[in-house]
Amino acid sequence: MSGQRRTFRGRGTADNPPNRYERLAYVDDPEGAEAFEENPLPRTELLRDVSRTIIARNDSPDIGFEASVNPYRGCEHGCVYCYARPTHEQLGFSSGLDFETKILVKEDAPELLRRELALPRWKPQPIALSGVTDPYQPIERRLQLTRRCLEVLTDFRNPVVVVTKNHLVTRDADLLAQLACHDAALVFLSITTLDAVLQGKLEPRSSAPARRLAAIEALARAGVPVGVMVAPIIPAVNDHEIPAIVAAAAHAGATTAGHTMLRLPHAVKDLFEGWLEAHLPDRKDKVLGRVREMRDGRLNDPQFGSRMRGSGPYASGVHALFSLACRRAGISQRRRPLSAAAFRRLEGPQLPLFR
Repeated sequence: MSGQRRTFRGRGTADNPPNRYERLAYVDDPEGAEAFEENPLPRTELLRDVSRTIIARNDSPDIGFEASVNPYRGCEHGCVYCYARPTHEQLGFSSGLDFETKILVKEDAPELLRRELALPRWKPQPIALSGVTDPYQPIERRLQLTRRCLEVLTDFRNPVVVVTKNHLVTRDADLLAQLACHDAALVFLSITTLDAVLQGKLEPRSSAPARRLAAIEALARAGVPVGVMVAPIIPAVNDHEIPAIVAAAAHAGATTAGHTMLRLPHAVKDLFEGWLEAHLPDRKDKVLGRVREMRDGRLNDPQFGSRMRGSGPYASGVHALFSLACRRAGISQRRRPLSAAAFRRLEGPQLPLFR
C-alpha cells in the first residue's frame, strides 16, 4: 500500500480503526473516493465532558506523579504515536481520527479543581498538567481551561508539573513564575525532533521545534524551571537526534532532561504502521524490527518498569547515548523536586449537584 494510503493535511492519521469495546464499526467504502475528495479536511468537534471530579490518580511506579488534571480528552496535536489514543475508545470513539477531531472539554475543570483542593482530605502534592493529553493543544488558546486551572493552583500554591509540545505555555509564564517562587512549578517541553518537516508529519498540529526551543528560553528567562523530554525515541527515525536535541534544549535554558522509548498499545500499532507506509515506507521494516527487538518480539510491552524504557541491546545503547548527551550538555537527568510547603487551603465554592 506504499504511496496509496490516504492522508489528511494537518492530521496525524486518516484512519479510524475499530473500537475494541464496540461490536459495530465503520468500514470504508472502496468506491467512495469522490466523497473523500469532496471533504478532505475533517473539522475538529468540541464535545462537553460532564465529569464531576477532576483530579485523576495514578499508581504506576514508572510515572513520576500520583495526581493529574486533564482539562481535555482527545488531542488535536495529532501525534500518530500517542499512547493516549486508546483512551478515546472508552468514550465510544476510535483511537484514530476521532482522537484528534472529537475533543471532549471539561468546562467545569477550574471550579472542580478549586473544590477538590479545598477539601480537608486533599494531601498537598504535585499535580501533573496533564497526565494524558496535552493541556496546551490549539483549542486552549480560546477556552483557557488550562490557564484557569493554573490560576487555582497558584491561589492554593499547590505544586504543578506541566508537559507540553506547544509554545502556548509561555502565555502562562506569569502564573508559573509565581509558583516557581515557592519551588512549586516545573515545565517540560517535549521535543521529538529538530526537523520541522518530520515534525509536521509526525505531530502535525503541535508547535514547530524552533518554537518549542523558544518556549524553553522564554520560561527560563521568566524564572520558571524548565526541562526537555525527548519522547518518544523512535528507532531509525529520531534516535540519531538525541545529542542535538539535548544540546539545543540545554543551550535554550533547560536544566533537566528525560526520555522514553516508543510504545504502541492497542490500535496505535496499526496507526503507526500506516503512518510509516505513508511517510517512511523505505524504513518501515527497520523501524518495526527494532521496536520488536526492544519489546521482546512485540510492538508493545505493558509491563511496569520496561514499558517506558524497553529492553535489550538496542534500548541499552539508546540509554547510554542519552546519558552521554546529557553529560556533554551539562544537563541533569534528575527531575527537580517540587515543594508543597507553601500550600494554603482556601475555601472552595460548592458546585450545583445538577445543571
